[in-house]
Amino acid sequence: MTSSPACSTAGLYHRDNGSVMPRDVTGQSIGTCLHRFTFGENPVAAKNCKKFLDLLKQQTARPVVLVVGGGTVGSGADYLYDDPDIELVGTDVFSTDNTALVADAHKLPFEDATFDGVWIQAVLEHVLEPATVATEIHRVLRKNGIVYAETPFMQQVHERAYDFSRFTQSGHRWLFRKFTEIDAGAVNGAGVGLLWSIRYFSRTLGAGDKLSRLLTLPFFWLRYFDRLGRSRARADAAAGVYFMGRRAERAIRPRDMPRYYNAQV
Repeated sequence: MTSSPACSTAGLYHRDNGSVMPRDVTGQSIGTCLHRFTFGENPVAAKNCKKFLDLLKQQTARPVVLVVGGGTVGSGADYLYDDPDIELVGTDVFSTDNTALVADAHKLPFEDATFDGVWIQAVLEHVLEPATVATEIHRVLRKNGIVYAETPFMQQVHERAYDFSRFTQSGHRWLFRKFTEIDAGAVNGAGVGLLWSIRYFSRTLGAGDKLSRLLTLPFFWLRYFDRLGRSRARADAAAGVYFMGRRAERAIRPRDMPRYYNAQV
């Protein structure tokens, strides 16, 4: 008997996750543990995740949240997955136990105004057209829906051929210009950015991936200096930036951007 297309697709989904490269979806590999020790945990995501959930629950008792790029649980996003009052829909370009379906973020397979919130963490640097993805997020959010995004700025290529873009805090704001900003800022500062540079400087001298991780390890203390930065200069040198905003009908204007930059703290 010939299997139906649906059965064949389901079989492929569970047999091969479709990733173009090996991935540590559990976060327990030696490489991941070394990275976590050297670069530290995400210093803002857990706090922002709580705020994200609190805001959603002010609007509805059981929010429906889309996670774009949810093949692995992002650093600090555990509250999102552990909350029994959240209906979570995980998507990615490959399948894991954390995803409900494989989907391209440039063309999300959902009707307009489907979700109360969208969480997109360390994803926008890996898509070909970030502005298209931001537009899709706006489309699938309900009125006053909330988006939370984290995207690198001062980081080197970390996804090989699938790494395309970086954003300043101002660039990130412009990307989400059809949202009212709730909060925004640096994820990590210049200390973590310097750690990235040390690791990739080692690689340019011939150190492979594993050796470059080991060579960066003794400099882990640099990340503690990020706690001292409290000025706009911190955003200018941030290793990554975040944005939390509420869906709006009108976009901010280009002439608003100088004022936005000067207001960064």
